[in-house]
Amino acid sequence: MKNPFEIRKSDRTVQTIFLFFLAAMCLLACASPAAAQKDKKKKNATPDSKSSDTFSALSDEQQIDYTISEMLGAWQLGDIERMHKDYADEVSIVNGSWAPPVIGWTNYLAIYQLQRSRMSQVRMDRSNTYIKVSGTVAWVCYQWDFGAVVEGQQTQSEGHTTLVLEKRNNRWVIVHNHTSLVITAPQAAPANPPAQQQPTSTPSTSQPPPAKPSAR
Repeated sequence: MKNPFEIRKSDRTVQTIFLFFLAAMCLLACASPAAAQKDKKKKNATPDSKSSDTFSALSDEQQIDYTISEMLGAWQLGDIERMHKDYADEVSIVNGSWAPPVIGWTNYLAIYQLQRSRMSQVRMDRSNTYIKVSGTVAWVCYQWDFGAVVEGQQTQSEGHTTLVLEKRNNRWVIVHNHTSLVITAPQAAPANPPAQQQPTSTPSTSQPPPAKPSAR
């Protein structure tokens, strides 16, 4: 993170807000930044009759990557209809606070809409994505970098997300999302800094300065 994530009252509020909010995104693959995702979200995410053949020709890993990137674009724009296409109706989402998991798209949607209304200039970049497919089930993990204006305050943070997807009717959908925020507190200064060492006398020109002991 470029700037340390300071734990203030407002930051705790933001943490609660977007740990739910971030769970909607489960995003990005293969270190693709937001710029690449903006290009993707301009396309029709759900393959129509003209593009279905091209989409089905992609490998499962590529289809999952596309699905996650599409969902991120919808998540940033607040496009609920498109985002819902990438989530199972019975999706389970790990709660960002000490509370039971959120079960079902309808329950998650209410939280998403409430928190999205408090945010603007939303940006989410993904990196170090890993996708593993086993039959009709796949799991994904990646790192993310988040930035937004939340209730008038510029906020930035980083974290990790793990997704579980299932292939249904030849389409991958997200069935589980676990998003974790990484909090980096500012490094505290030492309580008792060492006293400044007094300069030693300059050695005579006839002798070299004493050698420093070698590091062990």
